[in-house]
Amino acid sequence: MMGVPASCVVVLTFILYSHSMKIQSTLHVSKRSQENVLNPSKCVSRTNQQQIIANPYNFSVDLRMPGVIPTGSDTYLCMAFPVPTRQDAYIVDFIPLASMDTVHHMLLFGCQTPVSTHSFWDCGSVQGTCEDEPAIMYAWARNAPPTKLPKDVGFKVGRSSGMSYFVLQIHYGDISAFKDHHKDCSGLTLRMTSRPQPFIAGIYLLMSVDTVILPGKRVTDADVACDYTSYPIYPFAFRTHTHRLGKVVSGYRIRDGKWTLIGRQSPQLPQAFYPANKQVNVKYGDTLAARCVFTGEGKTSKTYIGGTSDDEMCNFYIMYYMDSRHAIPYMNCMEMGSEELFQHIPTEANVPIKVSPSHMNSVMHLGQSTDDHDHAVLLDTNKPETVDQDYHFEQVSAWPQSSLQLGQVSGLALDSDSNLVIFHRGDHHWGADSFNNQARYQQRSLGPIQQSAILVVDPSKGSILKASGRNMFFLPHGITTDKENNYWVTDVALHQVLKVSSDGKDRTLMALGEAFIPGSDNNHFCQPTDVAVDTESGNIFVSDGYCNARIIKFSADGKYLSEWGAGSSDRRRRIPFQIPHSLVLLPDKKEICVADRENGRIQCFIAETGEFVKEIKKDEFGGEVFAVSYSPTGDGLIFAVNGESLSRPVPIRGFVIDYSTKDILDTFSPNKKEFKMPHDIAETRDGSVFVGDASSKSVYKFTTEKLHHSVKKAGIEVQELEEMDAVVQTKVKQDTSKTAAIQEKQTVVQKTQPQLEADKERKSPAKPNKGERVLPVIITTLLLIPLVVVISIGVFISWRKYNQREVKAEPSSVRGILGKIRGKAVGSLNLGNFFPSHKGYSRQGFDQLSTEGSDQERNDEDSSDSENEEYSALPPPQSSS
Repeated sequence: MMGVPASCVVVLTFILYSHSMKIQSTLHVSKRSQENVLNPSKCVSRTNQQQIIANPYNFSVDLRMPGVIPTGSDTYLCMAFPVPTRQDAYIVDFIPLASMDTVHHMLLFGCQTPVSTHSFWDCGSVQGTCEDEPAIMYAWARNAPPTKLPKDVGFKVGRSSGMSYFVLQIHYGDISAFKDHHKDCSGLTLRMTSRPQPFIAGIYLLMSVDTVILPGKRVTDADVACDYTSYPIYPFAFRTHTHRLGKVVSGYRIRDGKWTLIGRQSPQLPQAFYPANKQVNVKYGDTLAARCVFTGEGKTSKTYIGGTSDDEMCNFYIMYYMDSRHAIPYMNCMEMGSEELFQHIPTEANVPIKVSPSHMNSVMHLGQSTDDHDHAVLLDTNKPETVDQDYHFEQVSAWPQSSLQLGQVSGLALDSDSNLVIFHRGDHHWGADSFNNQARYQQRSLGPIQQSAILVVDPSKGSILKASGRNMFFLPHGITTDKENNYWVTDVALHQVLKVSSDGKDRTLMALGEAFIPGSDNNHFCQPTDVAVDTESGNIFVSDGYCNARIIKFSADGKYLSEWGAGSSDRRRRIPFQIPHSLVLLPDKKEICVADRENGRIQCFIAETGEFVKEIKKDEFGGEVFAVSYSPTGDGLIFAVNGESLSRPVPIRGFVIDYSTKDILDTFSPNKKEFKMPHDIAETRDGSVFVGDASSKSVYKFTTEKLHHSVKKAGIEVQELEEMDAVVQTKVKQDTSKTAAIQEKQTVVQKTQPQLEADKERKSPAKPNKGERVLPVIITTLLLIPLVVVISIGVFISWRKYNQREVKAEPSSVRGILGKIRGKAVGSLNLGNFFPSHKGYSRQGFDQLSTEGSDQERNDEDSSDSENEEYSALPPPQSSS
């Protein structure tokens, strides 16, 4: 009888021994692979090999270049690796296998469709990394140490994550590192687990895209800030990145006006993920902000944001985790922070962090190459999901507060005080009889417009501040202002461009073209539509116009310089302008864009040369684009209005378009009336948009409204949104990771603050997933129950023999005891609560992220944990800060 328990003990001991050997073997092989990865002689043998070392739940994956030799400096090479499981998996550690002597920097992306799945490719060209939206999961540079995630936290990849491939990108800076012709197999090891993690990691990137560093200027600040409108996140690491001019980068959470530091570091130190302030969490309604401090000392020209060694970058990465139910793997912010907001930034953000000269010398060669490609990758995704859009333009119905008594509104502009300038036609109208077949004006007998054709209006109230332009114009069209506040206007009846003083004396300071004489040479226009003035050079650009199809460039003193027509990426299919109707300069990009009205498109050109840059053409335009304006917000926003099209009827409305991706971010129109012929559009510094309508003789004002401020959207009351929440979240899980992020955000912004707080309360206990913990306990219990039963029966029989000296026990007595055993040993064991009480789980914090320890230190640290606990995590800290 006692042989049975002995055999059970032997079997159990064998299982535990075998399992421990597997873990030791895994660690040994992983360590060996790390020791050999940088050995050039062993690189060839690893070509096209992906090492997967598995145990029941945890495994590691080596992602390495297959023995490459870069052909030149500043080479970007990429290699795709399939996620080694069809199920969901979680990255819990990143171990870099590279040296700054060879590798300038590494980036790891996750995506669904890489550019190639066969071999490595040059990803510094137009090919990029992925066909779909890539999500950054890891970044390394300057001999940064390994990044260790908190327990119970992982980056989700695999089946339901929308990430079926890893793409490793390596920037090889200085080719002199390959003088010995060795083959490089740098990369990184991912420590992964198939065990579901309660908290999912992600990256939030704050990035400046429009900073200009002036030569010789001692300090230039690049400020970025965005409102946070999603579920709570818990930052646990941060990384800073600039090029050579960066002195310090700081990131903050702003809540109720209080600035709390997330992280601060010199970008000239190893660009690792450093531990974040673990007391910080970010919730709905907070603001995330970052400042990069640069110096222009020693520079002789302006420095812009870009990807070359002559450019700069300002990136602040936040590595965070959030509840797996609401996980968003990647978010970004590229909005320039307001001066008013950053007046309150803590003083520490302006204090450079000193770096020793010896350290600077050791990394100086990194600044001599075409620097980080991660900026280009992030901005050139051409995916609508990259836009963090949480607002919508709504009409301000109470504007203007009193009637402006306008004629046909033809043009809008802003003066240097950000007041609205309106150009209208008074009692004149452009009708069928206004011109003959030679485009000569036929109503000169009416005389000029007697009303003030130029009105300066208070943008907040709509009251008239100044009026001018009496008896000067016949059929006004376009208007703009210069840095001296002079008005530049076009008159289609006069066929002229006029520079008019704004002092109320109605003086014509310059006239281009001959009055009432249309033409196509260098000295004549034919119904010119709009004018733009470069505030730096003073150069003048004219869109000409209804008869001609060209853009003409003049010097500041009115000398003809050049002209060009429509552009195309394919010269064989170039379509000429059909009424270039509106112009706008993009000062930060040195470009000029034109609304090509009858072609229903926007085309942009380099202002200096007229070289074609891009075209924006959307079905939503319906074949007509009347006007275009621009804001440098983020990577640039294009504002446009379309018009009525008989061939392709679509709603007439305003558009907000991402300049970089060409995606439509928002559309807007009046609340009660409809646009009839929106003729021009302008955007003020505070973000308000004005649209002038020629047919309705009106000007409309629109402002941005946060979605969570709306009581009713599309006929859906706030109360109804609560019922829709579960449906929306179900749909979220079916989409790709980036689309899921945006849909999740839309769900969040529709919820009230108490609802989000309720979500946080539901999250706060953070109990371990029962499905993760129960299986090992059940297995152990099933192994032990027979042993306990057999021993108990033996003890019971022996006791009966000794006390009652009976040879046979009653079967009913045995059944009764077995029933009691089952009742105590099994029925009272709460498997769901066992591990939390066993481990002493608390909401007081988690292990601080270690980025300085070696891989061996990590192994020693974890050696005391069981396999079940190896990747277990403590819940997020609960804090009201």
